[in-house]
Amino acid sequence: MDIRRASFDHPDAVKLNDQVQAEYAARYGDEGDVTPLDPSMFEPPLGLYLIAYDAQERPVATGGWRAQDANDEGYSDGDAEIKRMYVIEEARGNRLARRILATLEDDALAAGRTRMVLETGTKQPEAIALYTSSGYKPCAKFGHYRFHDASRCFAKPL
Repeated sequence: MDIRRASFDHPDAVKLNDQVQAEYAARYGDEGDVTPLDPSMFEPPLGLYLIAYDAQERPVATGGWRAQDANDEGYSDGDAEIKRMYVIEEARGNRLARRILATLEDDALAAGRTRMVLETGTKQPEAIALYTSSGYKPCAKFGHYRFHDASRCFAKPL
């Protein structure tokens, strides 16, 4: 697998984002994640967006982080927020999400961020398992879905 930096509006990123949104919609019975995102949020040094490609040059996974600081949505100064972690079904089970997560953590730390945070949901048990096995601990809710019962927030010092 080849993991490359990309823009959040790259055609392959858009394709994979559409797929993850469809999965969210199916799991939660809604329109998917409506958190406002803009490609500029993932531009260094305030973020990073990655796409993983298989040997046939197919985009198979994504993940990004964006800088956050203390605000009325519950973030803290120095936060780096994980967004759009996704691996297509055929590529799951190959530790690809772990590789992307580690790359994002290293990059956020190098950019001066002090804590990685993320929000997921109760209908994504494999995501919760990935994060908790990677050292993330439950934390106070933050972000767009902080008032939703199915929301689960996690944090890890960098």
